[in-house]
Amino acid sequence: MLFQLYGDQAMMQILGWFLVFAGLIVMNEIGRRTKVGGVCVFIVVPLILTVYFIAATLGAKSGAAWAVNNQTVLYMNGWFHYAKLYAADIGCVGFMMIKYGWGIGKKEWFKPWPFVIVAINILIAVGSDIESAINGFNAGGMAGGWWFSSENVWLYGGWWNILNALAGVLNILCMTGWWGIYSSKKKDDMLWPDMTFWFIIAYDVWNFEYTYCNLPTHTWYCGVALLLAPTFANAFWNKGGWIQNRANTLAIWCMFAQVFPLFQITTPFSTLPSLYKGAVENGITALDMTKITSASELASRGITADPTAQGVVAILAVAVNVICLGVIFKRAKALHKNPYKNEIFVGTKDFEEAMARR
Repeated sequence: MLFQLYGDQAMMQILGWFLVFAGLIVMNEIGRRTKVGGVCVFIVVPLILTVYFIAATLGAKSGAAWAVNNQTVLYMNGWFHYAKLYAADIGCVGFMMIKYGWGIGKKEWFKPWPFVIVAINILIAVGSDIESAINGFNAGGMAGGWWFSSENVWLYGGWWNILNALAGVLNILCMTGWWGIYSSKKKDDMLWPDMTFWFIIAYDVWNFEYTYCNLPTHTWYCGVALLLAPTFANAFWNKGGWIQNRANTLAIWCMFAQVFPLFQITTPFSTLPSLYKGAVENGITALDMTKITSASELASRGITADPTAQGVVAILAVAVNVICLGVIFKRAKALHKNPYKNEIFVGTKDFEEAMARR
């Protein structure tokens, strides 16, 4: 069991998941279909939020009551969340430049931009995984241990974080055809045809494990709904546009979560993973856990660590990425092509359907 979905709250937790899933799909469509929509969602809104973030941070430092008790300051003020938001949004703007031919977006040398920004995002997560592993080892030795993050979340770091960091590095190597980036006929999508279901599955498993280990109180949404929204769109109506869908939905979610973090950590929508064994039985919510001051207090309130699922999914993440790399190198060898300079999934169903939209 990955999540603690049972009892009176289960229906509301499932409803919350569908609200996020549907909301991300709708906002992605608004952002991708027109220039006005894209500019509003990925340029205007982030600029407004930047002013808000700076004001809240400075206000909190000066002791202003509204800022000290601000949701963003209390629960989302760590380096990772800001890095992820702006890295994702910069990617979205770059993708719009490519599909609309704005400025350097029409230059041949700019085509590897999607690879660069995705690799940066993955490396941010890899760094966060390593941070969690180190803190876990310091707290409990090689078996791992509890540590309290700067976002007021109790994490249980250990060897699974190291494995998933490795899976993240492998996932970067699974991105092929860096120069095979195109604009769709309708100019509403940036296409990366060589990014087929092999990479998408490898990425989704790795990223789910990342959120499951490092964003455990958010992972029901950012590790399941957020990952499935772009995958769903790519499968049914936006073939070849997965990376654009992923960047768009990630930026949209980060903006929402940064401003309204209580949505996912308070009832009725808060959903905890199996890691926090005993939390639900003892009436402990994700918000309650932010107020627990020590690992010993966790134990005294009936919460013990169960990192079994973290370990299993970490092993799966490495395995899936190794398999994906094996498929890539096998095809590259058969075609006598460099998998990074050239497209190697030519002839496959995913690739040809994406190219038909070019």
